[in-house]
Amino acid sequence: MEPVLQVALDHMHLKRALLAAKEAVEGGADWLEAGTPLVKSEGIEVVRQLKKSFPGKTIVADLKTMDTGAFEVEIAAKAGADVVTVMGVTDDATILEAVRAARRYGSKIMVDLMRVADKPARAKELEKLGVDYLNMHVSIDEQMIAHTPLQEVKAVAAATALPVAVAGGLNSETVGQALKAGASIVIVGGAIIKAEDVAGATRTIKEAILQRKSIPTGLYKKYTDADVGEAFRKVSTPNLADAMQKRGVMTGLVPRIKHGTKLVGRAVTVKTADGDWAKPVEAIDRAKAGDVIVIDVGGGPTAVWGELASNSCIVKGVAGVVIDGAVRDLDTILELNFPCFSRHVAPHAGEPKGLGEIGSEVECGGQKVRSGDWIVGDESGLIVVAQMANRALDVLERENRIREEIKRGGTLSSVLELEKWEQIR
Repeated sequence: MEPVLQVALDHMHLKRALLAAKEAVEGGADWLEAGTPLVKSEGIEVVRQLKKSFPGKTIVADLKTMDTGAFEVEIAAKAGADVVTVMGVTDDATILEAVRAARRYGSKIMVDLMRVADKPARAKELEKLGVDYLNMHVSIDEQMIAHTPLQEVKAVAAATALPVAVAGGLNSETVGQALKAGASIVIVGGAIIKAEDVAGATRTIKEAILQRKSIPTGLYKKYTDADVGEAFRKVSTPNLADAMQKRGVMTGLVPRIKHGTKLVGRAVTVKTADGDWAKPVEAIDRAKAGDVIVIDVGGGPTAVWGELASNSCIVKGVAGVVIDGAVRDLDTILELNFPCFSRHVAPHAGEPKGLGEIGSEVECGGQKVRSGDWIVGDESGLIVVAQMANRALDVLERENRIREEIKRGGTLSSVLELEKWEQIR
């Protein structure tokens, strides 16, 4: 079959999904998918609305059916679904019933191979059961740890004559790879529906599909441990706080930085006593370029850091300093544009007595910090981060789209339909 671009409308709100669908169709989308979150949020009515609004397009109901195959396919098909998804890990009886119902009501079955252990072997079995399409799918949660579906596509495509769909974090850089690996249907969600210009993003991905080439993209990529620092530099601390469900936020430490300054690096931890600046300064020699020195002074009011230490860090390439205590020489540190966060500013320093240690677990701003943890800081504050870069990027990308919808005349409340979705108590 000719390559197909399927746009996954993984929204919470029907209104926003229909808006994105309209723009995606303008950009050249072939199939429209009522994503699982959307169906769960708004019900099968979303399928009916998509079919009514876009009668010439193939509508996919991503039900991920595991039981009552015939009944769920009947419901979706009667609502207007041309394709209904069933999970490959379910039993053959459910799949057979789904296939029979699809034939009865004029729709087709796409089987999602997520969590299937031997995908090529299962593909052969599914072909014999009469399904119409296979879907190589990596879940959104797996995408957040940089897993992709592309590695296994070739083996599945070689095992069966069925058209193979691919889903899981694809963008304009990777859709061409999916086709070269043997896919016929490219399923794209976030890289389209989170774009400020959905139609433009769809056109770009469609071009990449038709020409089987890679077109660079700034967002909608997933990062591994090797390049996670780049991802942290793209996002804000509010993005990270949302991604981490409010965990990891340091409190009481004030940014001593110029507007637009960003701090990103791995922690080198220091424990010292109030006014004792020996270990903080010695940590500079242990730090590598790009590291952040994190100093636990227990909130002490006597400075353990100043302009000379900051100059030493600049020479060494250290990214910045975080002090649960006091800093001095702040005017010069600001002139140096050396990122500094501290609880206090004081003119007086103590003595280098050498108490404390370097490299142990410390507490800073109310958070436990270990050497090697990622520290991200900006004008909104500081956060110590677990592996959350991809989730934070997802927050950033979704907010970009919401911002665009607000610019078109909405408000935050109306875009998100807050009254409808307030928690019922």
